[in-house]
Amino acid sequence: MSSTMLSRRVCMAWLGTWAAPVLAMEPLLAKSAPTSIDPRPYLVSEKLDGVRALWDGTMLRFRSGRVVAVPAWFLAALPKTPLDGELWMGRRRFDVLSGAVRRAEPVDAEWRLIRFHVFELPAGEGTFEQRADKLKTLASDIVVPVEQQRFTSNAELRAKLKQVVDAGGEGLMLHRADAPVASGRSDLLLKLKPLADAEAVVVGHESGKGRFAGQLGALELQTPEGVRFKLGTGFSDAQRRDPPAIGTTVTYRYRDVTPTGKPRFASFVRVADEF
Repeated sequence: MSSTMLSRRVCMAWLGTWAAPVLAMEPLLAKSAPTSIDPRPYLVSEKLDGVRALWDGTMLRFRSGRVVAVPAWFLAALPKTPLDGELWMGRRRFDVLSGAVRRAEPVDAEWRLIRFHVFELPAGEGTFEQRADKLKTLASDIVVPVEQQRFTSNAELRAKLKQVVDAGGEGLMLHRADAPVASGRSDLLLKLKPLADAEAVVVGHESGKGRFAGQLGALELQTPEGVRFKLGTGFSDAQRRDPPAIGTTVTYRYRDVTPTGKPRFASFVRVADEF
């Protein structure tokens, strides 16, 4: 079976099982782009620091499969077409956004500030470039198609990255323009940031010392490759008092890796699977 047929079959299974507590289809997830990448095969957009959301035409769900509590007027403004995107309030507003979208009862005033920035048609046909063009026809006050750009050189790409980061953005996303609908972590989608980030599972807690006595000193994490390391920076006081539980997936940033695969200068970002 071809990858295109497989992704389409998985997509249809996903669309047909939204009542289930867990998604049948994992959305497309990005790998890290090499700094020397040739951007010509890709469409490039800003990496939004938002909350991933998937819409099947009836319900809006987090990546985990949980239903988002959304005001009726917001849902009414969404099309019947399935969409994949990010709920977003703007740059450097993730904490405010996170609090708003996690409420069991949505606060109308908060949702007036949220838009659904969409970048994929999960049941769409053709290449990603063709699907991105079709997304433009779905634009509304609530639905915002993510702007996609072409760059002809790595120098142009790096200049765009600097512009976005200097303005408070996270980085860039590079999606193969010729890609079919796909799922899982794939080279079809890459992220380019000043610092790399990754996810790992909490496998232990190390008690703090000194001013952190009686609190979290460091998380012991395990990467998908089985590498274990300790992460001791980037936590708020509240997170040190009530750290992520064992088994939780967290996101961390790092500069590079050691020859044994451990991240250098790693810092906690957030719980990755809280949605």
